[in-house]
Amino acid sequence: MRYLFSILLFCSLGASAQWKNFLIGVKGDTLNRVDLQGRKQGPWVVQVPEVRGESGYEEDGYFVNDKKEGRWVRYSLQGDKLAVENYRWGQKDGRCQYYNNMEDLIREESWRAIDPKNPYDTIPVTDPTNPNKIIRFEVVKVESPSVKHGFWRYYDPNTGRVEKTEQWVLDKLKIKDDEETTAVAAAEGSDPATAKKAAEKKQVAKPKEVVEFEKKNSGKKKVKFRDGSTGG
Repeated sequence: MRYLFSILLFCSLGASAQWKNFLIGVKGDTLNRVDLQGRKQGPWVVQVPEVRGESGYEEDGYFVNDKKEGRWVRYSLQGDKLAVENYRWGQKDGRCQYYNNMEDLIREESWRAIDPKNPYDTIPVTDPTNPNKIIRFEVVKVESPSVKHGFWRYYDPNTGRVEKTEQWVLDKLKIKDDEETTAVAAAEGSDPATAKKAAEKKQVAKPKEVVEFEKKNSGKKKVKFRDGSTGG
């Protein structure tokens, strides 16, 4: 375990008037602090043992008033990195990355934590034909403390290639078609023409005969043609 042997001493209230209890690391740093109100504060190392076949893990990060805050990293009990998550107000916020047991990236998520004191959020509404152009802003109430928001990407761990991309807006999937979503995601930060061209790549061109037929009969009210069916 990464931290099992790095903790030398457990201190109680008698050793410090500021903390109810805490741990001292080998470098002399103060870890796993609990204040006089019983709240976790500052840098922490959390150890979860293997239970009923479920793999255990360790994670380290920072607590503010008993809530996770900022960057947290999770490891297997063998020391392999499993996840890098970001928190705000104790909820996932921003980019979170997940790895297999070989530390290959397999998934990247995007979250938005909602301020518990103000459960309303302002979101931009973009032009359907131009994802880089904002039409207006809308104020919405968010019920969940943390919602999917932004691009989610799924990777092939062997090649690192993006296999699937999703775009979420406050827990709602904005684009369901994988190919179109990937095109939009790939066009992030590029000019509108590039984004439009990428989205239009999925369109299938009409056969030459169909184009000529439509051109020849353009403007006619009724065109007789044979469709291969039989009957009177």
